[in-house]
Amino acid sequence: MPPVTERIRTESDFAGFGLTGTPGSADFWAAARTPASVPTGDGGWISLLLWRGSPATVDFESWSEPVPLHRWRDTDCWYAEVPMPERLRVTYRFLVDETPHADPFNPAGAGMDRSVAATPDAPAQPHWPAVGADDVLPVPHTRLRWNSQRLGGRRTVRIHPAGGGGPVVLLLDGDDWLYLHPAMAAFDSAVAEGEMPPVTLVFLPAKDRAAEFAAGSGLWEAVRDELLPLVAESGVTADLDRLVVAGQSLGGLSAVNAALDFPEMVSRVACQSGSFWWAPGAPDLADPLGGPAGGSVAARLRERPDLTGLRVAFDVGEHETRMLPHCRPVETLAEEAGATVRAPSGHDRAGWRHALLRDVAWVLGRPLHAPRSTHADAPAGS
Repeated sequence: MPPVTERIRTESDFAGFGLTGTPGSADFWAAARTPASVPTGDGGWISLLLWRGSPATVDFESWSEPVPLHRWRDTDCWYAEVPMPERLRVTYRFLVDETPHADPFNPAGAGMDRSVAATPDAPAQPHWPAVGADDVLPVPHTRLRWNSQRLGGRRTVRIHPAGGGGPVVLLLDGDDWLYLHPAMAAFDSAVAEGEMPPVTLVFLPAKDRAAEFAAGSGLWEAVRDELLPLVAESGVTADLDRLVVAGQSLGGLSAVNAALDFPEMVSRVACQSGSFWWAPGAPDLADPLGGPAGGSVAARLRERPDLTGLRVAFDVGEHETRMLPHCRPVETLAEEAGATVRAPSGHDRAGWRHALLRDVAWVLGRPLHAPRSTHADAPAGS
């Protein structure tokens, strides 16, 4: 991310962001809405974030290092001007003495004390409802207590039949899609609009992402032998013959490995920003992304496995410049091995949200409409 610039020198600079009233006054705080963004002239944006009362830091998810806020004179107004690239959507929170807080001036929230910032040109994300800072996301009524012999420990797996249920969509990092971003409501909306067939969402939480999503962890044997039979016995309509695995980052890596290792179980994958840099030992390197392009997955695909039964949607953020060299060879090699591939999104669930709906709809054979955007050629999420 470019270095933070300090453009605010006078009260009128706040007005340049559309903020009215004297900074720190009651009128100012009553009208404050953030992030407030102005164009830089080169396609990017400067976004203003505000905090009231005490020193704070803006903590972004994956996209940027933490950004400290500056105090406006001797008022209770703290602010940060953050350079943002075009078409960015990112999750953030304020840290005050290490305690996280959502942005009280941003109506676009996520769960667990987080908010969502989007530049004015970011593509729309239809179906995803706004979540206020005080809102509690609903959770599915059906839950399974999964005591895994293979993985060890107990975890709660929630099941939701969107539109009455259908093909199973296994959402890796399921707790994030339950408690941070309202996937249940988004899928319900997409199904109700006829943009996706009815599906059965299975929210699979991770206990140790790095360990479970690595190849050879035993996760997918446990899913096959333990979890899916529980889903079949749950009483919820669930078509296990058309299983979609949806994963992001390390979850996307795991989803593709599942399709390679268990093609009889996984024939549809929705992969956003897959961590295809991964190879044995790579996480321990000073630069984990500095290894061979495509990592261990590309190496496996070069052996030309038969992927004629696989339908996989890849997505990666336009701003993820170091991820692109790893994702592109995997996409190309998968298609050359016979997979039906869709390959057009920063490294953040806020950016992945529309891609998740679109990719699941596509692997099930029903294209989701492109999101409305001020840029006709804007990517689905970033």
